[in-house]
Amino acid sequence: MDHKGSVRERVFQDLRQVAYPDSRFHFDFGEFIADFQGSEQATERLIQHPCYQNAKCLFITPDNCLELLRYRALQDGKHVLMTTYSIRRGFWLIDPATIPKDRWLYAVTLDGMERHAKPMTLADIKTQLPLLDCMITGTGAINEAGVRFGKGHGFFDAEWGMLYRIGKITTATPSAAVVHDCQVLTETLYPEVFDTVADVIFTPTRTIEVVNAHKPTCGIVWELLDAHMFETIPPLQELKAMEADLSL
Repeated sequence: MDHKGSVRERVFQDLRQVAYPDSRFHFDFGEFIADFQGSEQATERLIQHPCYQNAKCLFITPDNCLELLRYRALQDGKHVLMTTYSIRRGFWLIDPATIPKDRWLYAVTLDGMERHAKPMTLADIKTQLPLLDCMITGTGAINEAGVRFGKGHGFFDAEWGMLYRIGKITTATPSAAVVHDCQVLTETLYPEVFDTVADVIFTPTRTIEVVNAHKPTCGIVWELLDAHMFETIPPLQELKAMEADLSL
């Protein structure tokens, strides 16, 4: 974890030169995943990729650099499942068929989502949604082998673990990351058992395909889960109850 911290610090220094500040957290990259100069080009690369072209229902994290992607997905008639900041208010489904077109751009923001999207429990997702076609995230840093370092909280890995546990994704579900070129590392990094390695990385200048990306099958490793995350994230509590009830 100390090594991850030093990597983040180094990357965040470079990112500060190209990132856009957040309205809540300014340049505190430990609290949010930033949008950056060239994210439009990275988004366009992703949109042209088969993992997007063939998708009907996408999971897209609430990261700032993915706001345009969420909007473009609605324009393309796709369903978007996303979470609130830090997952504390759960999962939400953004369905373009139920939202006026002139509200789409607002609906894909954290504030607009809760006004226009449909809240989804894990039980709702399990029974009402098809298999998700792709999992898309921003991140703090990533190497060319797809090993990610986020803000240090593990939210995307928790989201993967929950959705995998209820059967909405599999090890064949592609995972994509959208980052600035300065966030891509060449050094060797090693994933933890619960880390979701990206199958493909999109930057403003490159599309990096990863071969045999590691996909965790452990669900949530409860003994390793931070107690504060469990106490403040209702979907984790719901999953724990579902497992206790043997409904999974």
